Amino acid sequence: MSAELDYRVLVFAPIGRDGPASAELFRSSNLEAINCRSLPELIGEMTAGVGAVFLAEEGLFGRDTTPLARWIETQPPWSDLPFVVLTSHREQPSVLAWRRSMVELLRNVSLLERPVQPITLTSAIQSAMRARRRQYEIRALLAAREQTAQQLEKLVVERTRALEEANRQLRIEMEERTRIEETLRQAQKIEAIGQLTGGVAHDFNNLLMVISGGLDMLDRQTDLDRRRRLMDGMIQAAQRGASLTRQLLAFSRRQKLRPEPVDVASQIGGMRELLDRSLRGDVHVEFDFPEGLWPVEVDPGELELVILNLAVNARDAMPNGGTILVRGENLPDLRDEQIAGDYVRLSVIDNGTGMSADVLARVFEPFFTTKDVGKGSGLGLAQVHGFVAQSRGTVRVKSEIGKGTSIELYLPRSRKSPTRARHLIELNEVRTRPKKGSHGQVLVVEDDDEVAALVSEMLAQLGYEVTRAASAAAALGALADGRSVDLVFSDIMMPGGMNGVELAREIKRRRSDMPILLTSAYAEAAIHDAEGAGVQILPKPYHIDELAAALSAAKSDLPLARERQG
Repeated sequence: MSAELDYRVLVFAPIGRDGPASAELFRSSNLEAINCRSLPELIGEMTAGVGAVFLAEEGLFGRDTTPLARWIETQPPWSDLPFVVLTSHREQPSVLAWRRSMVELLRNVSLLERPVQPITLTSAIQSAMRARRRQYEIRALLAAREQTAQQLEKLVVERTRALEEANRQLRIEMEERTRIEETLRQAQKIEAIGQLTGGVAHDFNNLLMVISGGLDMLDRQTDLDRRRRLMDGMIQAAQRGASLTRQLLAFSRRQKLRPEPVDVASQIGGMRELLDRSLRGDVHVEFDFPEGLWPVEVDPGELELVILNLAVNARDAMPNGGTILVRGENLPDLRDEQIAGDYVRLSVIDNGTGMSADVLARVFEPFFTTKDVGKGSGLGLAQVHGFVAQSRGTVRVKSEIGKGTSIELYLPRSRKSPTRARHLIELNEVRTRPKKGSHGQVLVVEDDDEVAALVSEMLAQLGYEVTRAASAAAALGALADGRSVDLVFSDIMMPGGMNGVELAREIKRRRSDMPILLTSAYAEAAIHDAEGAGVQILPKPYHIDELAAALSAAKSDLPLARERQG
């Protein structure tokens, strides 16, 4: 349908000269007119394009108007084709009834009664054409709206696709950032452990000296009191060694942050021995924690690591020695540009060399360091910043050349009651020696001969009879032989392809009622697997009373307290 055809006047007056005369009259008024000689021709031309239709009513008398009615009914919503109808003089009731039905059929009708003046007829047609033009304007507006809607829908699809791609890239970047942060945190832990190595090696040598020297003196000493003092000294040395080992494992393990309510004064106050080992003799640490210091919700292990890092940085900033002050303060209803609410400010303050403005501007950048090569990776303060951000807090640094530096951690107050600070073994805990009695047969699975001999002696002291197997395969063989076994006590790390957890699963499969207790010098690595197998772990080193309690719990299928695992 072309625009030219849309403005034609179609004439249908097949009787007499009305048709040709009317078409010629319209053409004289600059209207394009087409004289149609039959009703099918009229409907065909209407389908091609039409502005208005002029009808002589007698042309419709006795004709099948169904196709015309169908065309009118199927017009698009914007269209209401105008008809100008020239009526006859007939006034019979039947003619009047037919005329009313014709008007209902044509809908948009203007009736002109004969005789009609040429100017009147021309004016009626021009008025109908103006109405038709307004309909075409509506059609154009609807088409433009439809085009706009399609363009908008296309734009929405494109933007949605672009947004999905941006989200995908963002997820990839977030995953990469998480991976880098985890790598950064782990690398920083390794650096922190490196800072500890010298002091820890020194302490371990001292502990070994106490133990080895004490054992040597036991053979030479007959006085019972002095033998008791030697024994107490060796026990204390062993406990301190276990404390050092567990704290190193706590710092080195790879795990997600597990925030919990923490008593800052208790948690950090328990680090004094560790901090003293990590710093030089001319650097001292002081704590300033007021009564009623609020708890905060953080990962306690990560909090200790942050304090250790800041203390080591402060030590390096005081080449001539000095004092590090660790202070806690309650800040009720704190409000500034970054944070608002109740916060605890935890500050690590030194009186060292301080930092310039240029260094302060880059202090949280990963791998940025002012230390000599090999003395620092530049990960410490980046890790501190990441930890505080994940704990919903912020960190600020104040420093002045020649006067020192203050690193301030702002941590949101926790309304929950803090859990007990998870530190090392209490050195002064009271131990109740188990009584000797007859408790059954224990299958000990241990590849180390010296450890196996010691464990067998401890079990015998507790009243157990002992059968030893040096591997998981040997233990399964002993069970298959039908030997009387009431409990299996196995190390986790063993040669031979099957570890203690796998051995426990196999024993459970064969004898589901057999009590099993596992032990390991590095329990953290196996806790998840052991828990999945429903088996308890006793971490090394342990005392005879702890062994007795663990055996009783295993036989009773009771959960074993794990506070001492750190």
